[in-house]
Amino acid sequence: MMKRIKTLLHIVSAAVLFLNISQSLLAQGSSRNALRTVIIDPGHGGIDPGARGLFSTEAEVALQISMKLGKALEKEYPHIKFIYTRTSDALPGGATNVRQGLVNRANMANEAKGDLFISIHLNAAGQKAGGWYAKRIVGYKPKVVYTGSGKRRRKKTIQQPIYESYYVKNERVGTETYIWAADRSDDKSEFINMDEGGEAEIADSTNVLDLNSPEARIRAQLYTKFFFRNSALLASYVEDEFKTAGRKSYGVKQRNNKGIWVLQATGMPSILIETGFISNKEEEEYLNSEAGQEEVVNNIMAAFRRYKQEIENPRVTSRPAGK
Repeated sequence: MMKRIKTLLHIVSAAVLFLNISQSLLAQGSSRNALRTVIIDPGHGGIDPGARGLFSTEAEVALQISMKLGKALEKEYPHIKFIYTRTSDALPGGATNVRQGLVNRANMANEAKGDLFISIHLNAAGQKAGGWYAKRIVGYKPKVVYTGSGKRRRKKTIQQPIYESYYVKNERVGTETYIWAADRSDDKSEFINMDEGGEAEIADSTNVLDLNSPEARIRAQLYTKFFFRNSALLASYVEDEFKTAGRKSYGVKQRNNKGIWVLQATGMPSILIETGFISNKEEEEYLNSEAGQEEVVNNIMAAFRRYKQEIENPRVTSRPAGK
C-alpha cells in the first residue's frame, strides 16, 4: 500500500513539475531578454587544422568568419554578451589535444550559462582538394603471354587494357547545418542535468531535486525537447538564408559521431554550420574572400535576427470562435 502511495506521489509531483516547467519555458520564450549570452565557436585550431584546401585550412577560415560574425553581432546587439571559444590559432583553453579542446569548448559554454551555441566550420568532400588524377581504359591491345611450365608451357594472346590519365575536379559545393541527433537525447539530457544554463535557468523551489528521480528525468527531457526545437529552428533559418543568397544547401542534418560531440555536451540550443566546401577550388576562394565572408556573415546574421524575434516574441495563433 505504501509503495502504491509513493508511486502515486511521484506521478503527481512529476505532473506538477511538468506543468511548472512548461509554463516557465513559455514565459522565457516571451522574455525580451531571452538571449543574454551567445557562444561563438570557431571550429578546430592549433594542432587541429581541420579540413585542408588548396591554400588554406578550415581552422583559419572558420576563425576569420567567426570573428567577423561576432563583431557584427556585437555591434547590432550590444546588450547581448558574445563569448568566443577561441580568438587565435590555438585550441580553446590552451588544450594540447583535440579531445580536451572539445571538452573546453563545452565547458566554456556551460559555465557561461549560454543561451545559444553557434559553431562555424568548413566542409570537405573526402577527396583531394581541387581535384585529382584518375585512370580509365580507352582501348585494348594484343599481348602474348606464356602459361604453364615445361611440356605444358603454352603461348597465349590476351587483350591488354590501354589506360589514360584524366583530371577529376572536386566539384562538391554547398552548405549544411547540423544539430545534435534526436536519438542521442539522453546524452544531451546528461549535460542539461549537470548545468541548466541559459534558457534552462529555472529554479527548483526546494533546491533538493534528486537528479536520478522521475521528476529530474522529466525536467531534463523537457529541456532537451525545448533545446532541440530551438536548435532545429535556427538551423533551418540559416539554411533558408544560404538558399536565398543562391548557395546550394543540403539542409539541416543530425549527426551523432565524435565530430559533433560538442553539440551534445552543451546545455543549450546548439548548431554547427558547414559554411561551404574548402575542397572545392572556387568555393575555397569564395570563403577566403572578403565578399564571400561578408555574405556568409550576413546570411547567418539574418537567420539570427529571425530566430531572436521568434523565440522572444513567439507568434500565437488564436483558435476561431466556437472551435
